[in-house]
Amino acid sequence: MSATPRAGLAGRTKVFAARDEEHAVTSSAVAKGLAAMRIGFGLTFLWAFVDKLFGLGYATPSEGAWVNGGSPTEGYLANASTGPFEGFYNALAGQWWVDVLFMLGLLAVGLTLILGIGIRLGAAAGVLLYVMMWTVALPPANNPVLDEHVLGALGVLVVGLALAGDTWGLGRWWGSVELVQKYPVLR
Repeated sequence: MSATPRAGLAGRTKVFAARDEEHAVTSSAVAKGLAAMRIGFGLTFLWAFVDKLFGLGYATPSEGAWVNGGSPTEGYLANASTGPFEGFYNALAGQWWVDVLFMLGLLAVGLTLILGIGIRLGAAAGVLLYVMMWTVALPPANNPVLDEHVLGALGVLVVGLALAGDTWGLGRWWGSVELVQKYPVLR
């Protein structure tokens, strides 16, 4: 199938048919919007990693920095946990292996989204992190179901499904690598 325009609604709008999965986004403006979203989400994850690693004084004070012996998970999981998963998250709070997995997750998701490579796995990990953060404090304080974690998960999911790394990223090149062609989940 080719990306050929068709007249729609009395010729006022154009609808494009995607050539294949690799070209699911056929509008340049939408591709750029998704790329901006991808980079924004990536910077958010990378910033959380850097702030928790060095304690830059935003969400993490310097004495709570991971490099200073602080735990990137203890404060949030021990103090913010409410609802049906409170016991589960309290038990995980401050565990060394949880800290390592959390920090690796923040770094990996941030880098994959910023660079646009491995975006399927990065987006899946990002969705998992967002959903887990959502379940820490159920129900959300301002809405019985939705909060920024659910919307973040949906945004990262769309970015991953649309292969938004092809625009303003290394995704197109990454997709041409033989190993990635053999195992498309690496895309």
